Amino acid sequence: MDKLLFGDNQFFGVNHMSEEKARVQAMRFQNIEAVIDTLGNAYDAGVRTFMCTTHDRIGLVCDHIRKQPDRYKDFIFFPGMPYAHKYANAVTEEGLLGSLKKFLPDEGLMNAMFRGATSFARKDIEGVITLLVDAEMKMFQGLKTPVIFLQNVVVDFVMGLGAVESFKIFADHVKKRYNAEPGFITMNTPRLLDVLEKLGVENPIICSNINKIGFRMCGGIDAYIDVMKSRKFRPIAMSVFASGALDPEEAIRWVCELPNLHSIVFGASSAGNIRRTADLVEKYWPKVPA
Repeated sequence: MDKLLFGDNQFFGVNHMSEEKARVQAMRFQNIEAVIDTLGNAYDAGVRTFMCTTHDRIGLVCDHIRKQPDRYKDFIFFPGMPYAHKYANAVTEEGLLGSLKKFLPDEGLMNAMFRGATSFARKDIEGVITLLVDAEMKMFQGLKTPVIFLQNVVVDFVMGLGAVESFKIFADHVKKRYNAEPGFITMNTPRLLDVLEKLGVENPIICSNINKIGFRMCGGIDAYIDVMKSRKFRPIAMSVFASGALDPEEAIRWVCELPNLHSIVFGASSAGNIRRTADLVEKYWPKVPA
């Protein structure tokens, strides 16, 4: 994984500190060209990996990248799934059959529907999970997706229910079908790490909030630092700026000093802020001996 990953929260009006900032960003990025221009700015600043949801509009970004293979030859997607609102909206707008046709993989509509129907009939959770993953991955066909994430809205809900075997099913399917590594986004890294180790998911990729003031870090800063020092996994830090509560240089310097940090994911709207973040990470990331 690259040191720095570009996220997509700003494109969909997500800001955990300010509803007004979220509204302004949502208005600005209503036009897909604004999204593509910002991704181009990130790419030109040396940020090659786009960690994104499977929102419908990301499909337009995928189409754009496919049409310009020379311009974006090193561009990488880290899809995060599922995007639940997408399914609800599709059923409302296109009906059940239209939604099935839209989302099911291109291996044959009847085959995919049969997989889904028999899985539900037998209460086969493995069949349901793999079908949903394949449906979400349809938009990324032909693109580089070396890591595929399960979103925290599912990860933390499933942990709460205790149905954690689904994590192993997800991990195995991602590896086998897409030759990719499974990633997990969570609000509670220490607890998730315990679960994944018991399931036999080795050296997992876990993305969670990691910042100097403990913003949205369930379990507290000390627990996160402890597992980063003592446990084998690949942590990705998100919300390093605590949604704007921290000075950027202070935030980057602190997170880059943490042990075993693998990547930082951030979102930004302007070319200047993207470049500044990239420069700060380059400045404070610990140098690896040759």
